[in-house]
Amino acid sequence: MTQDTGFMRLALAQAQAAHEAGEIPVGAIVVKDGRVLGVGRNMPIGTHDPSAHAEIIALRAAARVLGNYRMEGCELYVTLEPCAMCAGALLHARLKRVIYGATDPKTGAAGSVLNLFAYQQLNHHTQVSAGVLADECSNTLRTFFQLRRQAHASQAQTLMEDALRTPQSVFVGMQDYPFVSHFFRDAENLHGWRMHYLDEGPVDAMHTVLCLHDVPGWSYRFRALIPALSAKGIRVLSPDLIGFGISDKPKKVVAHTPYLHLHSLQRLLMSLGAPKVLVLAEGKAIHLAQMLVESKVVCVVDVLQIPPDPHVASDARPYPDKGYQAAWRAAAGLVQQLEQASRDGDWNLDVNVLDGSPDTMAEQIEAICCNG
Repeated sequence: MTQDTGFMRLALAQAQAAHEAGEIPVGAIVVKDGRVLGVGRNMPIGTHDPSAHAEIIALRAAARVLGNYRMEGCELYVTLEPCAMCAGALLHARLKRVIYGATDPKTGAAGSVLNLFAYQQLNHHTQVSAGVLADECSNTLRTFFQLRRQAHASQAQTLMEDALRTPQSVFVGMQDYPFVSHFFRDAENLHGWRMHYLDEGPVDAMHTVLCLHDVPGWSYRFRALIPALSAKGIRVLSPDLIGFGISDKPKKVVAHTPYLHLHSLQRLLMSLGAPKVLVLAEGKAIHLAQMLVESKVVCVVDVLQIPPDPHVASDARPYPDKGYQAAWRAAAGLVQQLEQASRDGDWNLDVNVLDGSPDTMAEQIEAICCNG
């Protein structure tokens, strides 16, 4: 790792902090002789201050440490190309060097829209280095705006009066759940309730794994396994059952039946072209997997089981108060109904139980897919 990439990663950490605070994710740090003097992240929204860009915050912090508004010999690392305001401040501070990651084609003042640093008439000249960790810096911004668009879109979708929708703000900034959310809605067949799902990996992959979370639970259970499978070229579908996770949450316990959840899975898979799936069921979801096999609506090539994760089962984030918890309260009875349906059915598959690290399970699943 070079010195520039190391310091830019510190700036990226500040950008992530801005994301978690609901600000546009830009971070900056001021360095002199290898020592960090000041850090900053975007905070104009939270502070009601149009000048509170990451660069300005970092400059203010460094100036306090130096006891001087002149910063000769200092370098500033920032994840996004500075705007005209910040570029002017950096020149006035006599920065030796500015290093940025992603370009800003709309307001960038270091070469994209204009280049204030290139004016020879100015009495100070600051060296500029562009493109350090550009992809990571760009992805940080892209993910933020994608999530924000999804949040706006989800609010635009009509919520049925008999259901609730957990606010998106609950899930923004979860660093170990960096996936793009998708929503399936079938007004005619599913009462208009939205079903949240993840769709990761190549869409045209030869193999698709359908991850079914335990009851109770949600797709967060598979947060480490999904990238491990995607890295092997496997497509991963991971829905939140209606009432769980990020899906819409019917207010009444009686809404939760095995057939609601079976039907919603069938409709989701049919909407995605009914791909052949290997089902990976967590805990009691194995009974729902059996029902899916026996329905023959979609092609299930194999069923595997993994142990339940009690920490995810007890995760209260998707259920901020009692109004959202009908599925949670229905879980015990729903499991009994699923078990009864399993006993009444014709179960002919031998189920392999996987355990171990996500990488180990991904290797086992890949081997089963390739031998199937």
